[in-house]
Amino acid sequence: MPEKDKMVIWPIYFDASRSRDEGRMVSIQDAVSEPSLDLLITAAIKSGLPPEIEREKRHPKCWHMEGAAGRIMIARAGPKSAALKRIASAMKTRYKKKGKN
Repeated sequence: MPEKDKMVIWPIYFDASRSRDEGRMVSIQDAVSEPSLDLLITAAIKSGLPPEIEREKRHPKCWHMEGAAGRIMIARAGPKSAALKRIASAMKTRYKKKGKN
């Protein structure tokens, strides 16, 4: 269980192929296709939110899926929605540079 001064962020929060009920936490416009843990880590760093990485953890909604492991924890400094929006923005920028969107 993470400490109270940390926020848990999973790649599934940014997955455009999932609905809100399936775990996506950002708007569909801010989501990306097939977000990876490495993309999430890079976006968090670029957003100025240094992450603690836990590669072995699995999200409760997709614990059984291969390749779905990993999460980050960031310092709690305001609402989670604001942190997710910052990370999503950095993720979209990185994603567009790769030419995938």
